[in-house]
Amino acid sequence: MTSSSTVGSAPSRRTRLLPLLGPAVVAGVAYLDPGNVASNMTAGATYGYLLVWVVVVGNLMAWLIQYLSAKLGIVTGESLPQALGARFRKRGTRLAFWVQAELVAMATDIAEILGGAVALNLLFGIPLLLGGVITGGVSILLLLVQSRRGPRVFERLVLGLVLVIAVGFCAGIVVGPPDPAQAVAGLVPRFEDSGSVLLAASILGATVMPHAIYAHSSLTRDRFSGTVEARDTKLLLRATRVDVTGALAVAGGVNVIILLVAAASLQGVPGTDTLEGAYAALEAGLGPVVAVLFAVALLASGLASSSVGAYAGSEIMHGLLRAPVSLLARRVVTLVPALAVLLLGVDPTLALILSQVVLSFGIPFALIPLIALTARRTVLGDHVNRWWTTGLAIIAAAALIVLNGVLIVLVVTGA
Repeated sequence: MTSSSTVGSAPSRRTRLLPLLGPAVVAGVAYLDPGNVASNMTAGATYGYLLVWVVVVGNLMAWLIQYLSAKLGIVTGESLPQALGARFRKRGTRLAFWVQAELVAMATDIAEILGGAVALNLLFGIPLLLGGVITGGVSILLLLVQSRRGPRVFERLVLGLVLVIAVGFCAGIVVGPPDPAQAVAGLVPRFEDSGSVLLAASILGATVMPHAIYAHSSLTRDRFSGTVEARDTKLLLRATRVDVTGALAVAGGVNVIILLVAAASLQGVPGTDTLEGAYAALEAGLGPVVAVLFAVALLASGLASSSVGAYAGSEIMHGLLRAPVSLLARRVVTLVPALAVLLLGVDPTLALILSQVVLSFGIPFALIPLIALTARRTVLGDHVNRWWTTGLAIIAAAALIVLNGVLIVLVVTGA
C-alpha cells in the first residue's frame, strides 16, 4: 500500500508544479543577452578553456540570487523596487536610487538593442540604426502581448526565443567539438594575466545583472498574485526552485557552450573580440550554416532580452517613483539612448564594454537590499532565509561586487 501510494503521489506533485513554471525562463533571458555572448566568445577565443570555471561559478551565484528575488515577490506580493520604495521615506533617497537604477536599465538596453542591430546587419545587411529601430519595434510588440494577453502568453513567446537562442549558439559544438580533457581542466579556478582577470570580471558582470534581479520579483508577483496557488506559499517556493534550476541550467549550459565553441574553433583567430568578427570567424572556420544560426540566435537574444529589460525598467519606475508607468512608454524612453549610440556611429563593441561597466556599478544597489530584505523575519516571516542561505548570498554578493569593481578599474585605466 505504501509503495503504490508513493508512486501515485509523484505524478501528482509533478502535475501541480508544472503549471507554476515560467517566470524564471523570462528572467533567465538576461543571462543570454548579447553582452554574455560577447564576453564568453572573447574569453574562449583569447584564453581557450581557461575561464570555463568562471561561467559555472557565475551561474551558481545567479541561481541563489534569482531564487531570493523570486521568493521576495512570492512571499510579500511586492517587487524589489516596490519594497525599497516603501522603505525609503525621503523622496530624495528614492529619486537618487531611481536615477542609478534608471541609468543601469538604459545601459542594459543599449547592449541588447545593439545586439539585435548587429544581428540584422549580419543577416540582411540592414544598417545598424535601422536595425536598432526594428529591434525596438519588435520588442514593443512583445510587450504589447505581455500587457494585453497576460504573463503566461508572454512566457511562452520568450520560451520560443530561448529555444532559438539555444539551438543557434549551440550548433557550433556539433561541427567543431571541444577537447573534453581541456574542457574539464577549465573547471579549475585560475588566471593567466590581467587580461584574463578583466574577462572574468566581464563574464560575471554580464551574468548577474541588476535588471534581472529587479524583474524576477515582479514576474513572480504578477504571475501568482490573486491565484489559488498564492495561498500555498510552500508549493510556490518549491516550484520556483525547480523553475530557477531549469532556466539557469539552460542559460548556463548555453554560455559554457559558447565559450567552448570559441575555445575549440576560434582560439587565436584575430577579430573575435567583436560580434562581427566572431561571425566572420565562425563562417570561415565552421561554415556559413553555423554562422547564420549564430546570427539568428543573436537576433533572438536581442529581441527577448530587450523586452525583459523594458519590463524591469517599468517596474523600477513604478516601485521607486510610486507612479504607474506603461510598458510602452518605458520602452520608448530606453530606446532613445540606444538609437542615439547607433546614430552617432559609436563602435558597437566599445558600447557593449561601456554598458558592462555601468551594469557593474549597479550590482551592489540591487544585491545588498535583496539580501537584507530576505534575511529579515519581519519581511518574510516563516520563509525568512536560513542563516547559511544568507551567508552564501553575502559571499556571492561580495565576490560579485569586488570583481565588478575590478572590471571598472581595469576598463577605466586601460589595463
